[in-house]
Amino acid sequence: MEKTFVMIKPDGVKRGLIGEIIGRIERKGFKITKAVLMKPERELVEEHYIEHRGKPFFNELVNSISDKEVMALEVEGENVIEIIRLMIGHKDPKLALPGTIRGDFAYCITENIVHASDSLESAERELRLWFK
Repeated sequence: MEKTFVMIKPDGVKRGLIGEIIGRIERKGFKITKAVLMKPERELVEEHYIEHRGKPFFNELVNSISDKEVMALEVEGENVIEIIRLMIGHKDPKLALPGTIRGDFAYCITENIVHASDSLESAERELRLWFK
């Protein structure tokens, strides 16, 4: 079984969407094997988004998550990485299809409710970072 990392970002937590998002994941047939509500330190968030370091939006992205409540999840299932990415929708809410998490709940790129690993390699790296 494949595993992936999903983070419900601070805007999703503040808006009370944890149950909705977990419900969608579970109704799809996936199993949540680890979950933690936490306020990640800046260093963890910077390491998580290391591939974006040096890009114009990096600091805004890191600031939007650091020291704010997030729900970190390890999710397991067949083809979970690809399917979860389809379930969350496009990172730009204007392009996210209705029925996806971002299509239904997000309204701007910086506060787009949720993050999910985009490959097996990033899932393994992100799970190691968040669930030491």
